[in-house]
This record gives sequence, C-alpha cells and structure tokens, in this order.
Amino acid sequence: MIFRQLFEPQSSTYTYLLGDPASGQALLIDPVIETAARDIALVKELGLTLACTLETHVHADHLTAAYRLKELTGSRIAGPAHDRLHCRDVWVEDGVPFQIGAVSLLPLFTPGHTATHYCYLQQQGDVARVFTGDALLIDGCGRTDFQSGDAAALYRSVHERLFTLPEDTLVYPGHDYEGRCVSTIRQERNRNPRLGGNRPLEDFVNLMDSLELPYPKRMDLAVPANELCGDCPAEVPTGFVGYCESLRQG
Repeated sequence: MIFRQLFEPQSSTYTYLLGDPASGQALLIDPVIETAARDIALVKELGLTLACTLETHVHADHLTAAYRLKELTGSRIAGPAHDRLHCRDVWVEDGVPFQIGAVSLLPLFTPGHTATHYCYLQQQGDVARVFTGDALLIDGCGRTDFQSGDAAALYRSVHERLFTLPEDTLVYPGHDYEGRCVSTIRQERNRNPRLGGNRPLEDFVNLMDSLELPYPKRMDLAVPANELCGDCPAEVPTGFVGYCESLRQG
C-alpha cells in the first residue's frame, strides 16, 4: 500500500493519501480545497487514479476539496452515513468496512467534536493506523462548543472506541499546530493532557466547558459549503463573496 501524509498550512489540516498499486486506485481522507491541484498531481505522479475522497466530519475551519476533485477527476465522494448529505455518493457506516482496491478502512462512529464524527482504522500487515480527524489530536482533542458538540460524548468516544485499540496503533490526527505528525494510542492514553492519564469524565467536561476559544474564521462559510461537499452555497455569507468567486474561477 502507498501512504502519504500531506499538510495544508493555513488551517493546519492533514490530508491522507492511501493507494493500492495493484488496482491503481487511491483515496484521500479530508482533502482541502486549496491543495486540490497538489493532491491531483501527487496521485498522478504515483501512477494512481483518485477513486474516492472520504471525510471524517463536516469541517468548520476549511472547505473540503471533495466536490472540486470530483469535478476534475470523477472521484466519488464518501462520508459518514449520519450526515446524510445528498452531495455524497457513498455513505460509510460504523463497523462496515470501506474498501478501495486492496485498501480497507473500518469506520468508527466517534461523536463529540461533532454529532456525526467518524474515525477510520486501517490495518497493513503488522501496522495499524487510525485516522482520528478532530476527535483525538496529538496531546489534545477537537473543541466541543459548536456543531452539536458534546464533551461527554467525545470522552466516551475516545475512551471506548479509540483508547481500547492496541496500544501500538499509530494515531494520525486531522490537525496539528506544532509540527507533529503522528502519535500512538499508548502515548495519548498515558499523557494526553485533556483525555489521558485516567482523567475522570467530569473533569474533562468541566475543562472543555471552561475553554474560551475564538470563533473559527471560516465557520460561517465552511459549514454550509461542506454540507455541499465543498461547493460554495448559493447565498454566500458576508465577507466571503470574493473568496468563493476565486474558487469558482479555479
């Protein structure tokens, strides 16, 4: 299997490319619209065809490239069944393997950051990877104060769905803001300052409720656009008209 971790610096978002050389198919997890051309070029450079894009959740800090990539390459759009977005071609469900060529991912329903968040577990020989989106970050976690976020639900998702994975499972997050690339379940379970070290549920909920985080700069556009798989909505929020026009011009 071919594996690449890619980075978009404006939103500090990781995109993951997984490819199957035998079938020539590839998928991208959480692609960002600003780096769509880069991702297409890399897929071609590796001798692959983009079969599908896959989302962990409806993002609030950037626009997904799913719609743009479908326009340019014919790739299908996949994401959590709980979202029921009509722009998607494939709805993934908890515990039902998602397959592209020989690449198989096990979807894990992990609500809390958003009400419909998913992680994806992938096994390659002796190596296990889990793509955790915003549910579990390196030494942190996603916020829970919008999009039906729920701190108690996130705590249960991480402790019951992620921390129960084998301890050497590699953790690949949806974001990192300090240049870190990968962690392990062992590391996060032992030392994650928000969720690790046997922190009680009540303490975690109180911590998340006390955070005074800034309003995401692109949220007013990103959420409605990502509900259209990355296409700007018909009524563009104030302040984003020029941005959407630039996207439509390619």
